[in-house]
Amino acid sequence: MSDPDVVGILYLVSIICFILALRFLSSPKHARRGNWVGGVGMVIAIATTLALDGISNWLLIIVGGAIGSIVGVVGARTVKMTAMPQMVALFNGVGGGAAALVALAEFHVAEGGDLGSEEIVSIVLSALIGSISFSGSMIAFGKLQELISGRPIVFVGQNIVNVAILAGAAALGIALIAGWDEQWALIGLIGLALLFGVMFVLPIGGADMPVVISLLNAFTGIAASATGFVLNSTLLIVAGMLVGASGTLLTLLMAKAMNRSIANVLFGAFGQVQAGTGAARVDDGRTVRATTADDVAVQLSFARKVIIVPGYGLAVAQAQHDVRQLAELLEEKGIDVAYAIHPVAGRMPGHMNVLLAEANVPYDQLKEMDEINPEFPQTDVVLVIGANDVVNPAARSDPASPIYGMPILDVDKAASIVVMKRSMAPGFAGIDNELFLDPKTTMLFGNAKDSIVKLIAAVKAL
Repeated sequence: MSDPDVVGILYLVSIICFILALRFLSSPKHARRGNWVGGVGMVIAIATTLALDGISNWLLIIVGGAIGSIVGVVGARTVKMTAMPQMVALFNGVGGGAAALVALAEFHVAEGGDLGSEEIVSIVLSALIGSISFSGSMIAFGKLQELISGRPIVFVGQNIVNVAILAGAAALGIALIAGWDEQWALIGLIGLALLFGVMFVLPIGGADMPVVISLLNAFTGIAASATGFVLNSTLLIVAGMLVGASGTLLTLLMAKAMNRSIANVLFGAFGQVQAGTGAARVDDGRTVRATTADDVAVQLSFARKVIIVPGYGLAVAQAQHDVRQLAELLEEKGIDVAYAIHPVAGRMPGHMNVLLAEANVPYDQLKEMDEINPEFPQTDVVLVIGANDVVNPAARSDPASPIYGMPILDVDKAASIVVMKRSMAPGFAGIDNELFLDPKTTMLFGNAKDSIVKLIAAVKAL
């Protein structure tokens, strides 16, 4: 294909599809349509690019495309919803790594000296940001997959070391931009950037992982956009900036939802264990009270309004379909049921929304924190299923708590709270939860799926 006007129009159609996809993805109701529109845009973009004059090495392209397609299809079909954050981190990192490799390849082909100032700046940015995104995403994947401790990994002087590593990478980048055309300098820059990505994510606590995943996603978008300048591809520039802008906005929204600055998330080593826990902890005369499925069923059956608060424990137990069944059973009894969704519940942005959408929970029952919080004082029973830090009253009452100031779901204002957990272990933030000691709270210990199945049977028996 040699007609630049036709190519431009096809690329414009792809860009419009990407923009519409983002628009549809902003609502769970239209998210499926957004995926399809984005997919169509990507197919048009790839087909147009492969049809350009001068494309060669078809064997490598076909082999690479086949391998990538197999990995993508198998991953999408087999990865459980509980592992979706890990898959997102992994795929995001691959995008950053690809940008860095393209930068290195273009520098090698041009042998440095044939590159203009715009190209060398783009190569440096693509290599730097893409490498940070790749190694950082791999560490995030390791933490989420529990191959690495989810707690912050810190040491004395860590921030100073990080600044030194980043300064070294920046110095090599400046030297390359100034005309130093040694390939080893770019390789050294990539090596330092990879090391910085590792050091950058290691001190991030698990509770901050949704913010970090979103930020790394923005990094990958920016790296891809810089690669667009390297390859002189307007489509890649625009697509990368769409990802970078949306990732940046989402990162800011996540940080706002936690009432913390981005700097505090990245350099505060949030998530360290603050205190020990026990199955029968005592605090100021208050004790944890256990309950049974039969007792909870009675509470639910005589309630007028029930709010369900899903957390990562719900995802681990794969209990979303059972929760929907329980909610439908309560609705048949004339009980008003809603779901309270905290912005950072789960291990990635929107994790709970995706999980419940998979179980065909009605979209109008999914309510964000600001919308649902005023309803808790009028709620008879709240079922907290696997959530911990996002319902911890210490965020409001304990200035010494690392989550102090973070907006939470006001479940403690309800008439009765039932918390479903395996044990009294702390959440991903590693801190104790005052809600468990509230006189209105009872604990239904056990696997969330098993507990909900028992609840369903008990409610049916009433």
